[in-house]
Amino acid sequence: MSAGTQQPTLPQGDRRARLGALLNAASRWRVPLTIAVLCILPWILPSKALAVNVLIFGTFAVGYNLLFGYTGLLSFGHAAFFGSGAYLTGMSIAHYGVSWLVAMAIGIAGASILALAMGALSVRTRGVYFSMVTLALAQLVYYTALQASSWTGGENGLRGFTVSKIDIPGFQINLLDPVQKYYFMLVFTAAALWLLSRILNSSFGATIEAIRENEVRARACGYNVDLAKLWSVVVSGSVRGVAGSLSAMHLSIVPLDSLHYHTSSLVVMMTLLGGMGSFFGPFVGALSFLVMEDVLSLWTTHWQLFVGAVFVLFVLFLPKGVWGTLLDLGTKND
Repeated sequence: MSAGTQQPTLPQGDRRARLGALLNAASRWRVPLTIAVLCILPWILPSKALAVNVLIFGTFAVGYNLLFGYTGLLSFGHAAFFGSGAYLTGMSIAHYGVSWLVAMAIGIAGASILALAMGALSVRTRGVYFSMVTLALAQLVYYTALQASSWTGGENGLRGFTVSKIDIPGFQINLLDPVQKYYFMLVFTAAALWLLSRILNSSFGATIEAIRENEVRARACGYNVDLAKLWSVVVSGSVRGVAGSLSAMHLSIVPLDSLHYHTSSLVVMMTLLGGMGSFFGPFVGALSFLVMEDVLSLWTTHWQLFVGAVFVLFVLFLPKGVWGTLLDLGTKND
């Protein structure tokens, strides 16, 4: 090809500027774009069941990201809200035979009330003390569930409930079909994403980000820091209650491990892998972790060792995670 027919290339700075403008435009439509990506997820992953798990744990991570990524509060006790949402939903169906919608409402409300109680006891602490208080309170919830075996099933978990179909005026949803189950659950995830987006775009969203950047300065500027942190814990706990309720309906059991600190550590890892403080990052992190687990567990029983090594490499060399690093590259114009 002659020199006269070659296409001109944009300078690197211009390419990054255009990418940054594209990412800024995408951020204004982050909810519909995220939902659009989630709509095609079952058709690009190896199995529909994996897609359902990504949706549930992605929702869990989104709730945690509000607290950790946007407010700057590192909690080790968020499994309490996920597990309480799951247990209350399952117990409502198993012990009282209520409808799935009422059971989910009870699970989400219960997780929110628990978040309010735990938040009231922990938000006055800072740094590692907040982390340790939330961990201690979550372990209290764990051992309460362990001892209340007549209600929770104890160490065997809660069993004996199944939601196989959902009747909605005009049609019926078969939850034994993984595709129908996925899109049914996507409705609740979409509602949670819309709510979080509205919160982040509000003055409250600006307040919690100010707390994350410099809590002392935010307090000096007149913000009610303790109240803002408390509401962040409550909203975060509500979203995690949604994820727990969906998990109970998906598995038809509630394992005791859903309240364990191991579950808390998994979602911390997912959030960091995807990119804390980014809207889509939690789903990228959940997808990355669960795909690694799905693939590596076929090769070796020691798959956690390899996932842990990947996590350490991310912390050392990509601290902003997969999605956070891509956003960071797009906003640099040099």
